[in-house]
Amino acid sequence: MGLALHEATHALATDDVPVGAVVVSPDGRLLGLGHNRREQTGDPTAHAEVLALRQAAASWGEWRLTGCTLVVTLEPCVMCAGALVAARVQRLVLGAWDPKAGATGSVWDMVRDQRSLHEVEVIAGVRAGECGAVLREFFEARR
Repeated sequence: MGLALHEATHALATDDVPVGAVVVSPDGRLLGLGHNRREQTGDPTAHAEVLALRQAAASWGEWRLTGCTLVVTLEPCVMCAGALVAARVQRLVLGAWDPKAGATGSVWDMVRDQRSLHEVEVIAGVRAGECGAVLREFFEARR
């Protein structure tokens, strides 16, 4: 989670919401990392999770990230939860819950829905205070 938090700070340079994500292989190797780049790229899909999954698939050599873990500072949205399921990620480790748009246990639970093609294990609240603080500081500075 420390690396994901560090990655989140890179989003601040482009005035994007500070979310960071990393993908780790079953044996603990870093396969991909990302931070929000929507403002920088003008791409609505440039969320930290999607970028980390893309990089991980390229490193892993295939789109199925079987056995891999995604670590992210903020609970994934619907799009990112769908990407987790599609990529067959085994485990999600998240920091702060997203009570407005979260899709892995708070508002929706797409990754553990029985209708889903693949179920993702969710481990929540890892360094939640730190993850939440980065986001609170970002939004308080804009109010």
